[in-house]
Amino acid sequence: MDTQKVDMFMMMNAKYFEGHHLSAIREKLLSLDESQWQRLQLTQFKDPTTALLISIFAGAYGIDRFYIGDTGMGVGKLLTCGGFMIWAIVDWFLIQGATREKNAMAFNNTFL
Repeated sequence: MDTQKVDMFMMMNAKYFEGHHLSAIREKLLSLDESQWQRLQLTQFKDPTTALLISIFAGAYGIDRFYIGDTGMGVGKLLTCGGFMIWAIVDWFLIQGATREKNAMAFNNTFL
């Protein structure tokens, strides 16, 4: 893959991934062919800032976990009112990392 395309992708999408994933993602991108690149362009990543805002305003209902694809945890938060608000408050600090991890999993699943 063209390094200019890879650099542009990294610049535009680095906020969606943890820092320790970026070098592996860059290496994977450099080894892609054109058909895989087009498939990657169709992959949508969840925004960690949006997940944090959802967590702050509606985290007690599990909507933040539903947003990132953690359906089981979302149902758990919904049924317990965010773990009696304790779980909801803890998620204010954890949800951005969880979102970035889910994005890394989505990136890796794109090429399986």
